[in-house]
Amino acid sequence: MRAPIAVMHLVDTLAVGGAERMAVNLVNNLPRDRFTAHLCCTRHDGALTSLVDAHVERLTLDRVHRFDPSALARLVAHIRKHDVRLLHAHSAAVFAAVLAAVVPPHPAVIWHDHHGQSLGSRTSWPYRLIARRLSHVIAVNESLAHWARDTMGVPATRVSYIPNFVVPTSAMGTAVELPGRPDRRVACVANLRPQKGHATLIAAFARVVAVVPDARLLLMGAESDMGYAAALRRAVDEAGITNSVSWLGVRDDVAQLLQACSVGVLSSHSEGLPLALLEYGAAGLASVATHVGQCADVLDHGQAGVLVPPSEPLQLADAIIALLHDQPRRSTLGEALRTRVANCYSASRAMASVGAIYDAVLESDSGGARGYGE
Repeated sequence: MRAPIAVMHLVDTLAVGGAERMAVNLVNNLPRDRFTAHLCCTRHDGALTSLVDAHVERLTLDRVHRFDPSALARLVAHIRKHDVRLLHAHSAAVFAAVLAAVVPPHPAVIWHDHHGQSLGSRTSWPYRLIARRLSHVIAVNESLAHWARDTMGVPATRVSYIPNFVVPTSAMGTAVELPGRPDRRVACVANLRPQKGHATLIAAFARVVAVVPDARLLLMGAESDMGYAAALRRAVDEAGITNSVSWLGVRDDVAQLLQACSVGVLSSHSEGLPLALLEYGAAGLASVATHVGQCADVLDHGQAGVLVPPSEPLQLADAIIALLHDQPRRSTLGEALRTRVANCYSASRAMASVGAIYDAVLESDSGGARGYGE
């Protein structure tokens, strides 16, 4: 048997977010008989630090600038000390990974693209600049896979679409006190930033409360954009639904909270493959989501949840109201989504795909950072 190969995942921070959570899920679930797991935060730790398994070797660079020579030197020193052969970089951490791979021992770089905003707003030239240094690109949705091939020029054989996944967790624990009735609670798990469309959700929920007065909206997520968060609170006050909305912030018991709700909602303007929808499915929640990113795939194009257009508060409200009034349909959709998540978005399925990519990269690159253009 060969000795385990050192693999390092890189992410800018461990603040609460989909890309960050996936980095933790992946590094925790690397087969320990085949790989030794390392996790590098190029900037700083965050709330997800506590979820990193004890066997994972940690490194935090605390870089403060895009190019920080001392941080890069510490990264290279760690790579050399532990003979790291693969750098699996998430989102913008790919730039640090590529710089580190330029010098010996030249680990191969795999980029995991989690971009959830409109691709039209993305500056492409920095990615084209590093494209030839990438041994493989993993995209969380089909649009990103096309972008890697068509815009970056990465050969199709070195681009893979691998959906996000959830790791089953027990929702058991101390009972949590939540406002409202369980059959009237609507959960939204999303950091407070414009992309997630909370303004649309608040406008929709004002209509929901007018029809279902005891409906309760539970907002879970970090206040990533303080100005936007303040504007949302004002919108809630102006809509007269202050007593119907709860701001729960960052939680480490999301699975438990979702078990105490009846509907999950995601009102995003743009998405990659939202982890929140997978969490709703793991909890068996009937779900409503906007038709963006891979949301339609997760909800089986309407067979495992309700799809509505983005930025349409009336349609979003009507979908939520219909589910709150129809317990049998909630049960049917919740179970359909639970089954779909278990079958299509499992850790075992994703890890098998990632492992196959690692094997192919190691075989073709022999641990070097040659990229396809060299």
